[in-house]
Amino acid sequence: MKIKRLILCLLWLLAALAWQPAALAQAAAAAPAASEPARSLPPLTQYSAKGADSCLECHDDETVAYSAGAIFKTKHGHQGDKRSPFGAKGLQCEACHGPGAQHSAKGSKKKLSINSFKADSYLSVEVRNQACLGCHEGGTRTGWHAGAHERNAVACTDCHRIHQPQGDPVMTRTTEAAVCLTCHKNQTAAFQMPSSHPVRQGLMSCSGCHSPHGSTAPAMLVKATLNQTCYSCHAEKRGPVLWEHQPVTEDCALCHAPHGSVRPALLSSSPPLLCQQCHSAAGHPSVARTSKSLPGGSSGGAIFTIAGSCTNCHVQVHGSNHPSGSKLMR
Repeated sequence: MKIKRLILCLLWLLAALAWQPAALAQAAAAAPAASEPARSLPPLTQYSAKGADSCLECHDDETVAYSAGAIFKTKHGHQGDKRSPFGAKGLQCEACHGPGAQHSAKGSKKKLSINSFKADSYLSVEVRNQACLGCHEGGTRTGWHAGAHERNAVACTDCHRIHQPQGDPVMTRTTEAAVCLTCHKNQTAAFQMPSSHPVRQGLMSCSGCHSPHGSTAPAMLVKATLNQTCYSCHAEKRGPVLWEHQPVTEDCALCHAPHGSVRPALLSSSPPLLCQQCHSAAGHPSVARTSKSLPGGSSGGAIFTIAGSCTNCHVQVHGSNHPSGSKLMR
């Protein structure tokens, strides 16, 4: 009797398991499909009927600093380029500025209906930038959300001039620094110092060392570390050498001010004061500009050698392969 009951229970359990998937499948088929987020463009009724012609009815003055018509003299206005907003099937001005039917209507609140990309726009910087990042999302811009410019609400149009027919100043090496230095005032002063990188002369650009669209490196450097960035030009300092000077392998900024200095070679301080920031407990006495206990020095503490500089003797401060040893004198 017990065996018969056990068999009946097992048969009932198997029947229930066989019915459940079929029932679930029927329920899933009957349920309405989950709605996906709308990814389509706004309705056509929100766009102006005549496209760019509607815009140029008002914005056609080429004498103003930011002329709308000047866009046709830039790469964004190339009608033969399918990547351009003015290419085939492009939305023209409204591809960047958004639907313009309400903006062009009489009596509309102009500033509250269009992306003007201006500082007084009703849209946030993040929303304004998204109009650019919708197309310009690859290459160096992949680090935008990790960079200081994005964190500090810098708009793309704070640096870029899309409607400027002479070319975007920030994209040209000789004019790029003027754009950057509009905000970076400390660097403006540093580049005026007697010893500086040749940025003012147009021989270097800020983007040679920094990635303006963001970087995971400190100070948005183009390389992972400061030293790697410096070695891009100063390869002769990279090594390896037999006798290394430790600050050279650790951080160039321990001795050098990268943007400018009143001292030669961008030094952050003058030798021997610079050297004695580290070399103070061993070797020579840690009294600046004295010759006591130095070879050939006087016991009276007179100024030693020309200019009182450690580099008069230790000339290979970036490292040496000479068998004379770690004194870096040859």
